[in-house]
Amino acid sequence: MTSLAFDHATAGAGLPIVFIHAGVADRRMWDPQWHRLAGDHPLVRLDLRGFGESATPPDGPLSHPAEVIGTLAGLGIDRCHLVAASMGAGVAVEVALTAPDLVASLLLAPPGGSLLAELTDDLKAFFEAERTALAAGDLDAAVEANIAAWVVGPGRDPATVDREVQDAVRRMQRRAFDIQENWPAEPDEVELDPPALDRLAEVRARTLVLVGAHDLATTLDAADRLCAGLPDVRRVDWPDVAHLPSLEQPDRFHALLLDWLAG
Repeated sequence: MTSLAFDHATAGAGLPIVFIHAGVADRRMWDPQWHRLAGDHPLVRLDLRGFGESATPPDGPLSHPAEVIGTLAGLGIDRCHLVAASMGAGVAVEVALTAPDLVASLLLAPPGGSLLAELTDDLKAFFEAERTALAAGDLDAAVEANIAAWVVGPGRDPATVDREVQDAVRRMQRRAFDIQENWPAEPDEVELDPPALDRLAEVRARTLVLVGAHDLATTLDAADRLCAGLPDVRRVDWPDVAHLPSLEQPDRFHALLLDWLAG
C-alpha cells in the first residue's frame, strides 16, 4: 500500500499534534494552524486516501484509521494529540478506539463522518443535491452543493461567509472529486464493528467537541451523542460559524487549541 501524503514538522516541544482533515477538504485546510504552530510543536498533517496528494487507489478494502495509524507508526509517533474535522473526526475517534495508547487527546471540530447518526432533513437535502449533480456528471454543481451545506450552512447568506474560505474549500473538494472519479472502482470501506457511536464509553482520551450554530442538525445531534457518551468530554459552541470553524475563525481556533493542549 502506498503511504499517505503528509507533512511532518519535528521542531518544538511536547507531544506531536496530528491534524486530520474534513471530507470536503484535504490537509491544506490546516494551513492557518500549521504556519502558526510549526517550530513550537511537533506537527503532522496528512491527506486521507482519495484526497489531496493521496491519490492512489487502495489495493484492497480501505481503512482510514488503519492508514493513519500506519503512517504515524512509520514516523515513530507512539503518542499524540489528534485534531480533526468532520469525516476526519470520525476517523480520529476510530483511531482512539483501535489504538488507545496512541491518543492523548481528541479535538473534534466538529464531529462528522462515522459519528453522524441522524439523517436529518438538511442532510437529506444535501445528499440529494450532490447525488443529482454527480449523476449528471456536473462536478462543479456537486462542489457547490458541498459549499452550500458545509461551508455556508443552513440559515446563512453566502455573502456573509469569507470568499477566500469558500474558494479554498472549492479547490479541495474538486480535487477529491477528480481523484475519486478516476479510480477504477469505488473501494470497499472497512467499518469499525461495533461502530464508534456504540463504543464511546471505551474512549480513554480526553475530548473537546467544537460545533457551530450554523452547522447541519445532524452534526449538532452528533455532538449531543458524544457529550452524553464520552467519559471525559467538554463541549464548546460558537454562534457564528458552520461546519469548518478552524477555517472561518483561525485566530479563535488557535487560542482554543493552545488552551486545550495546556490541559
